[in-house]
Formats: sequence, structure tokens, C-alpha cells
Amino acid sequence: MISSNHFRTATAALALAASLALTAGASAQDVTVTHPQGETAISGVPEKVFVIDWAAYDNLTALGVEVSGTPGSNVPGYLADSVSENLFNVGSLFEPDFEGIAAEQPDLVIVASRSASTYPTLSEIAPTIDMSINNTDLVAGVEANIVQLGEIFGIQDRAAELVAELDAKVQEATAAAAGQGTGLVLVTNAGNLGVYGPDSRVAWIYNELAIPSVMDDVEDGDHGGDGVSFEFLLEANPDWLFVVDRDAGIGNEGAAAALLDNELMHQTTAWQNDQIIYLDPQAAYITMHGYTGLMTMLDQVIEGYNAAQ
Repeated sequence: MISSNHFRTATAALALAASLALTAGASAQDVTVTHPQGETAISGVPEKVFVIDWAAYDNLTALGVEVSGTPGSNVPGYLADSVSENLFNVGSLFEPDFEGIAAEQPDLVIVASRSASTYPTLSEIAPTIDMSINNTDLVAGVEANIVQLGEIFGIQDRAAELVAELDAKVQEATAAAAGQGTGLVLVTNAGNLGVYGPDSRVAWIYNELAIPSVMDDVEDGDHGGDGVSFEFLLEANPDWLFVVDRDAGIGNEGAAAALLDNELMHQTTAWQNDQIIYLDPQAAYITMHGYTGLMTMLDQVIEGYNAAQ
């Protein structure tokens, strides 16, 4: 069964495509993009594209668009092979090299999420768009961004293919999880435990896959989620745990598996039934809004549920 979220996702993506097509007017290469921080006019197909967001790089790479500049650090492992050493270093996600970017005169700069605060300055340097996404409707946001990029670069057919593939993967994961019990997204951070809820960067576990959470009230604004203990996990006892190793996600040595291997965890249903799914840490924490990262995590969810059948 396809959930209402899937219909809303498809509708939003189609509406955005129609809106952009109308805005483009007489020239298919001139587009005015409406985004969270305003409107940006883009004349012609951008050739020199800088991204200050790894999810944007992920989406562009999936679409087959060549990127000219990327952040100089925190390259997600699953994208590393596609990142050339010859790309311009735009600086960090939080502190771009404004002078260097200005000197390079890019045709388009893309910010999102962590780099969104740099938009006002960058928009004075070059055409800049903010592709930030609302995590409560994450899949719809990813698909809308893909459609938008397809319009900007004149590759609408390829964008439609990616949206269809993502929709199919979400439906497959939803079907695999149906009737398989409760779940909880757990984040490990420097030896501490936290929980992510339905407003978090991994909200799609609950909102899109319809996996019921064992914890209703979650305050997960902090990087490490809403702090919990092993005693809490044993008492709440979700059927499934989805683990995000934040340490590994930000490039440090991960230790989630070792941290969870203890006497209290051994008493939980998730441990005893081998129902703990370790999500790709960088996809879950850094590039959760990227097509390939999201598809990777959905595959991990599907494999986890299928293995337990």
C-alpha cells in the first residue's frame, strides 16, 4: 500500500516541475528558482558549479552533472571515488572561502542545511540557491530538489528517473517494515547515547516508512540527540534499533557496535533477535538529503528486515 506521504511527494515534485517550467518562459535555459531564502535568476545552463553541501554534490552526481568546487573536508566515504583532486576547494561547510569563490566566478553556488547561513554573502558574489530541506517531509524534499536541479540543467528526464527510483525504494522499505513491530533511531556520540525523533535528520524512518516509535516525546535538537541510558533502552525495548554512529559520521573513529555490546543491551529484543540496523554514518548524519545516501540507507533497512524473515 502506498502511503499518503508518497502521493504528497509525487504531487509536490510534479508541482515544482510545472512551476519551474512556467517560470522558464520562452527560453528553456532561463530559470528563476524559488528557495527558502528567496528567488534566484539563473541564465543559461550553469557550467561552473560550486556546492557548499555534500548532499547537493550527491544529487548532482546522481544526475550526471559535473561539479567544479566542493568543500575541502568531510567527504562522505561513499562519494569519495567521484571527488576529483582537481576540484576547487570552496572552504568548509560553515566557513566558505568567500574571496576564493569570488575570484573563480562560478555560474551557480548551492548551499543547504549547515551552510545556509552563508547565503546572504554568497548571493552577492554569484547566483546562489539554498536547497535546505524540512526533515519532517524529507523524501519529498529530496525529490523536489532533484526535480529543481533537473530543470536548471535541462535534464528533466533523468530527474524523473531518479524520483521514480526513490519512490519505488521507499515503497519497498515500507512494505518490508510493515507489521514488524516498533523501532527507535539511536545515535552514539563520544560514548553517549541519544535518540532521534520524527523531526530529526533521520525522520524518514518514522514518517515515511511508518515504523512506530517507542518514544513519543523527543527533544533531539542537540547533535547527539535526546540523551538516554541503556536502562531506558531495556525498559522501552523497541523491536528494532536503527543506529547512527555520529563519531564515524564526522570522520572520527566509530565505536557504536562496541558501545552497544553490553549486558543490558543483550537483554533487549533488538539484540536477541539480531534486529539492529547500522545506517551508513555519513549518509545518515551528513548527506541525509542526498539521493545516493538516502538510497543506500533504504537498502540497509530493506536488507535488515529481509534478513529477519
